[in-house]
Amino acid sequence: MLLVANGLVFALQQFPALASIIQSLALWPIGSPYGNFYPWQLVTYGFLHGGMMHILFNMFMLWMFGRELEILMGPRRFLIYYLTGVVGAGIVQLVVAGMQGGGYPTIGASGGVFALLLAFGMAFPNRMIMLMFPPIPMKAKYMVIVFGLLELYLGVSGREPGVANFAHLGGMLFGFILLRYWARPRRRG
Repeated sequence: MLLVANGLVFALQQFPALASIIQSLALWPIGSPYGNFYPWQLVTYGFLHGGMMHILFNMFMLWMFGRELEILMGPRRFLIYYLTGVVGAGIVQLVVAGMQGGGYPTIGASGGVFALLLAFGMAFPNRMIMLMFPPIPMKAKYMVIVFGLLELYLGVSGREPGVANFAHLGGMLFGFILLRYWARPRRRG
């Protein structure tokens, strides 16, 4: 369902006549002179993508890590978890953009994808994953750590301008918080 929704929205992005609608779906920093922030953007930005490579990479990661997690969590809980990652990444991005005075919009499913990456590493820590670049095998738990540290480095160093590295970390953070919430003992009473 998420793959199809992302694909359909990306197809709609290709029509210039819809540019103003698409602009209102991207996540704009609060107070940006270029676009207005609306609360629904905390979800809708996660279905927009900046090009063919952007959507292909995100959808590959969604398929790669999401298919087993959906079976493990169940469809409803999986969707809640994924959207929590998207919204959490959006919240972190709004905070960072507010501190940096950024005026550009954020788009992409990466916050949800990074939440899935974290959940996969926690659920299957010793599963071997073959990285694409460089092509080396790595246990899932180490891959999560490497990706998290890389995003932190890139965010702090500013070596990838225009990439919402802290949003990726926000997806992981909010995903972790939700997993901890779901794992806590329930009181009966």
